[in-house]
Amino acid sequence: MNFDFPAIMVTATFITGAIWALDALLWAPKRRLAASNPAQAAPSPGMPLDEAHDAVFKEPVVVEYARSLFPVILAVLLLRSFVVEPFRIPSGSMMPTLLTGDFILVNKFAYGLRLPVLDTKVIPVGEPQRGDVVVFRYPKDPSVDYIKRVVGLPGDRIGYFNKQIYVNGVPVRQDGWQTYIGEGASSAMTGAKIRTEYLGKAVHKILIEPTRPGIEGEYVVPEGHYFMMGDNRDNSNDGRYWGFVPEENLVGKAFFIWMSWDGEAGGLMWKRIGDGIE
Repeated sequence: MNFDFPAIMVTATFITGAIWALDALLWAPKRRLAASNPAQAAPSPGMPLDEAHDAVFKEPVVVEYARSLFPVILAVLLLRSFVVEPFRIPSGSMMPTLLTGDFILVNKFAYGLRLPVLDTKVIPVGEPQRGDVVVFRYPKDPSVDYIKRVVGLPGDRIGYFNKQIYVNGVPVRQDGWQTYIGEGASSAMTGAKIRTEYLGKAVHKILIEPTRPGIEGEYVVPEGHYFMMGDNRDNSNDGRYWGFVPEENLVGKAFFIWMSWDGEAGGLMWKRIGDGIE
């Protein structure tokens, strides 16, 4: 089951803020008025005046919680909507760049500031560059977040043949032919070949399985769309299978691994913590 976390946060912010505002405008003045004459407003006869004052002026529990939670929820909403948002990598489609169990941060303003829930761009900041690692809403099910690398920009003609990308007819440079040795959840890819790919300004590693057949073809990227591929080229459900990503589906640019957990490899992967994402 997928939860619309931004919608939940917006709703929680509205409810707690509304309760706090209503108390400040309507209920608190009435409590202050009653507290000015605690002898008449005492909950029980004979109660000391100071206790009567405190009892009358005391905030209702719901107001107390709303006043405490509103700034916290608002801060989280603003942080996740406009600055950074955390994500967990659920699969190996971006190996060896990202491993299953990596926890990453995504820059939410890299491609423009968007309103939460509505996803309407209000301030254009930048556009994806070839080679960026991007989180986006899966075009076939926008409730699901995907992460892939930008291969094709609007108007590009992208080809993929014999394990190599072609951009507008020009092959993308690849170097190296090392054997990948994985551990834990990544051990399934042991034996694949590591290559260094030079895609735009991004220099990164990819995994290929030379003898494994894969989908090939040529794709012309429509305006306002992007073509995405995973770095684990023979084990990635990407644009080769389902097409292009509309600009409005972009969430942000992945830039940092803040934690990594692989239970099959013994738990915390200390050597990955703090790594940037190229």
